[in-house]
Amino acid sequence: MSGLKAFEAACRYLSFNQAAEELNVTPGAVSRQIQSLEHYLGKPLFHRHHKRIELTAVGRQYYAEISTSLEKIAAASNRIRSEPRRDKISICAYPTFAIRWLIPHWPALYKAFPGLDIQLTTSLNPADFEQAGFDISIQVLPDGETKKGFVIDKLLDVITYPVCSPELADRVSGPQDLEAVTLLHESPRPTDWPRWLKTAGITTLNPNQGLNFESNDMALHAAREGLGVAIAIDALVQSEVRSGHLVRLFDVSRRSRFPFQLVSPARSANDPTVRALRAWLVAEGEKSNRASQ
Repeated sequence: MSGLKAFEAACRYLSFNQAAEELNVTPGAVSRQIQSLEHYLGKPLFHRHHKRIELTAVGRQYYAEISTSLEKIAAASNRIRSEPRRDKISICAYPTFAIRWLIPHWPALYKAFPGLDIQLTTSLNPADFEQAGFDISIQVLPDGETKKGFVIDKLLDVITYPVCSPELADRVSGPQDLEAVTLLHESPRPTDWPRWLKTAGITTLNPNQGLNFESNDMALHAAREGLGVAIAIDALVQSEVRSGHLVRLFDVSRRSRFPFQLVSPARSANDPTVRALRAWLVAEGEKSNRASQ
C-alpha cells in the first residue's frame, strides 16, 4: 500500500519531490517505495530523467486502472472516519425478561452509556456465542454456576408467587380458593405451579389444570385480564404490583436456586465497555433484589 500511495501521488504531480511533500516523507523514500512496487510488478513504471520523471506506457495503463479503486478506498475511509464512533454490544435475553425488565431500564441505561449501540436479540434457546457473537447473554442458571471460558454474575433472584387481577383477587381469600379459579401456565416454566404449591403445602389441587401460554408475558397479560391466576417472577412484575394492575396473592413465595445470570465469554468480558455495562446491570439487579425483600 505504501508503494501504491507513492505511485499515485507521483503520477498526479509527475514529481517525486511533490509526492514526498504530500505524503510527509523524503523524496528518497518515495523513490524506494516505487522501486519496490516496480520490482513486485516486474515492469518499470517511470522513465527517470535528470530533474524530471515520465510515466512509461505500462505506468500510464496501471495508473488508469488503479486510480478509480484508490479513490473509492479513500472516499470509503474518509466516510467511516467522519462517522461518530459508537461502541457496539450485543445482548441475548429471554423475551419476557427483555420486555419486563431490560427494556424498562433502557432509558437509564442510555443515560449511563450515551454512545453505546446495543443490539438486543430475544430467544428462549441458549445463546450461541460462537455463531452469533453475543457479548452478553442473560440466562437462568444454577446459583454459583461456573463455566470454563466464561464470566458469570448473578443478576436477579427468581422469587415466584401467584398474581391475578384486582377483581379476581376479591374472590380469593386463601389458597383453598385456588380450586375455584383457573390456573394460568407458561410453556417455558412448566414446573412453577407444582413447585409453588408444594412450598405452600397445598396437596389437594391439580397443578396441571388450567390454561397454557407460550410465554410468561402472555400468562401475566391473561391474569391482568381476569382469566385466572398466574405464577409471577417478582422482579418482572414489581411495577405492576405497585400500580395495582396485578395483585399478589398470599404471603407464600418460593425462591428458586436458578436465578437470572449474566453470561459473557471471557474475550468479551475483558472488554472495558462490556465490563462497565455488566457492572451497571448487576447494580440495577441488586436494586430489584432489594425491592423484593
